[in-house]
Amino acid sequence: MKTEDDPMINSILKSEVPIAVIFGKAWTLHVREVLRCTEEENIKMITDSISYLKDHGLEVIFDAEHFFDGWKESSSYALNVLRAAYDAGARTIVLCDTNGGTMPTELREITKEVRKLFSGRLGIHAHNDSGVAVANSIIAVEEGVRHIQGTMLGLGERCGNADLTTLIPILAVKMGYDILGGRALEKMRKLTELSHHIADLLNINISPRQPYIGRYAFAHKAGIHVDAILKNPKTYEHIDPSSVGNERLLSISELSGRSALLYYSEKLGITLSKEELSKALEEIKNLEASGYQLEFADATVCLIILKAIGRLPQFFNVRTWWVETLNIGKIFSRAIVSIDVNSETITAIGEGVGPVHALDEAVKSAISKKFPILSNVKLVNYKVTVLDSNDGTAATVRVYTEFLWNNKSWATTAVSRNIVEASLKAIIDGYIYILATMLNGRPSFQI
Repeated sequence: MKTEDDPMINSILKSEVPIAVIFGKAWTLHVREVLRCTEEENIKMITDSISYLKDHGLEVIFDAEHFFDGWKESSSYALNVLRAAYDAGARTIVLCDTNGGTMPTELREITKEVRKLFSGRLGIHAHNDSGVAVANSIIAVEEGVRHIQGTMLGLGERCGNADLTTLIPILAVKMGYDILGGRALEKMRKLTELSHHIADLLNINISPRQPYIGRYAFAHKAGIHVDAILKNPKTYEHIDPSSVGNERLLSISELSGRSALLYYSEKLGITLSKEELSKALEEIKNLEASGYQLEFADATVCLIILKAIGRLPQFFNVRTWWVETLNIGKIFSRAIVSIDVNSETITAIGEGVGPVHALDEAVKSAISKKFPILSNVKLVNYKVTVLDSNDGTAATVRVYTEFLWNNKSWATTAVSRNIVEASLKAIIDGYIYILATMLNGRPSFQI
């Protein structure tokens, strides 16, 4: 087929984009066994395609697919592919680790050698099958590559591509490059918010331990760490969390309770007296004795503080609740919740894929009738831990819930011998927290 008759190539022209990214084989294995053509025919297809797009006024970026594997089998042919694409008019030639199997040391050596033999502008396209896509991209930059391909949250085939949420701050902060079209440091403050927005659109969860943007990326637990962080954040943080739109999270435990409580009270805009601090610490001690684990349950901690100083309003009270799971051709759950708000009783029904989902939907539906802004709150994480019973009776369960609202997250925890009751308590506290920290429709501090 002639290039001008190729519907795929012509679809690029019809899209009226100024830049076209196309790929071609740089590995003789693919030429022989996938394309089933000669090496010369492969290069001709590449050059004809690039020339055709250039003749129609497009800038062309050429991805040399499987370049590193191709180099290891035949470096001369892989290099010929690069030169042919460049001579045909592509001004950015991207070296692709398509299988994601090239190790950083190999990638550095190969990229360095290519840089010596090829004068065109180089790019890197790394897959994460060996867990080194970000590392390989950084090494490529160190060896002179200036075009980087990646995806937000590392999305992509198999194990994904180089994660831009990690690469962007590394390039801007660690390596000092001017990226994102200028004002990179300013734009990076939206990184966490943007990442959560993308995850929300795709209905996926961001790992809490994701570098830079994860909920635990700047979380501190050990007492000595918390104490040091409050004295100077640089002691245990490699960058300022706010530079990527994230936030420091301190764990409440017997080792760090006092320091962490003071930290959260300051975020609430409250100065605790010695008596109030002691009261809050005593409450934490009692809760931990009953099975609570307040590590990273920041919302529950804030509610403890507000309760200790008498500044936790009674927004609503749960009058009754009912949860059932039905099998009528399909399994689904339904919950009915009645709440008292001032002198009014509101009842709402929620349905979900499970009892907790249904319970959250019912609670949110009821509360939102008085507080409409809460209709956008989402329950995004739910965990249950079974605690051993010391007296031979039914075991106690501990529930952990995490919420998301306006790209901000917070977590609550609750304990009960009844899993549904514990879930309800944690869910209710999640909504009370956002109400308690609202000021004129906006959070009174960074959640």
